[in-house]
Amino acid sequence: MKFGITFKGDLSLERTLKLCQQAEAGGFEYAWIFDSHVLWQECYTVTAYLMAHTKTLRFGPLVTNPGVRDWTLAASTFTSLAKMSGNRFDVGVGRGDSSLRMLGKKPRKISTTVEFMDFVKRMGRGESVHIHDRDLELPWASADIDLPMWMAAYGPKALKATGEHADGLVLQIGDPWLVEWFSKQAIEAALAAGRKREDVQIMAAAPAWIGDIEKCREQTKWFPAMVGNHVADIVAKYGAESDHVPTRLTDYIRERKGYNYKEHASKDADHLDFISDEIVDSFSILGSVDQHIDKLKQLEAAGVDQFCIYLMCGDEERILSEYCEHILPKFA
Repeated sequence: MKFGITFKGDLSLERTLKLCQQAEAGGFEYAWIFDSHVLWQECYTVTAYLMAHTKTLRFGPLVTNPGVRDWTLAASTFTSLAKMSGNRFDVGVGRGDSSLRMLGKKPRKISTTVEFMDFVKRMGRGESVHIHDRDLELPWASADIDLPMWMAAYGPKALKATGEHADGLVLQIGDPWLVEWFSKQAIEAALAAGRKREDVQIMAAAPAWIGDIEKCREQTKWFPAMVGNHVADIVAKYGAESDHVPTRLTDYIRERKGYNYKEHASKDADHLDFISDEIVDSFSILGSVDQHIDKLKQLEAAGVDQFCIYLMCGDEERILSEYCEHILPKFA
């Protein structure tokens, strides 16, 4: 199992770089950044700087979407970053959440998201694409540019589309049972489409905190609330009792009263009252080093190819050090 880290873009550039260098030296392979340009620093500017001062880490947005930028601009940005880094750029893609909602816009359709992924890949390879009533290409792009697409999904249609079209599945959750339940659908769709299991990598992304359990919960309670936005969308579409989504996921948002996007992914947000200790424990990786290793082994057994730490709960250097020294060696 590979390991990654994710930033939301609120740390200084200098500290972000030091954390990336620490992660790279300790065996991490990926570093991702939220793409929500109103809430936090513009992630691709930051990424270019981080790439210039690292050697092996792969970078990418976790996640971008088809609705916030012109597609030709997105393709040019991603291709430029891949080209300048020696193909160290992946693209996490979703329908859109905070970056669109902060602009008063709605998430895009799944079909639009799939079309966007295909468009960006093709343009990155230097192929001619039809957009804005004309054929366009990036004359400086080349066929050896690879832009792996990781699609964020929970609902059955999105999971099916991921299996059929994406290179990876992003699951914002650390519950092994749910991870296996979701990833199985994407893998079955991939196989039905004539693809192989290894064509769709599975990522579980969640916060991690090592220490006293009460402190762990305090630092990570924000995460189930953030996931609740996506769960609420699924419930609105399929209903709370639908066979398409397990009650293990939907039950906890019954008392949800809203979400303040200005406090998105904040541990001090004012919309956390509906989150129980049991849900925090289920969704995140908490407790002692041994407890982390045990749950990560469960995730690995559930099919996870990459565990990505939401490195945004405080004490980031310490958490990263613990992982590099005590946890990653167990998965080498």
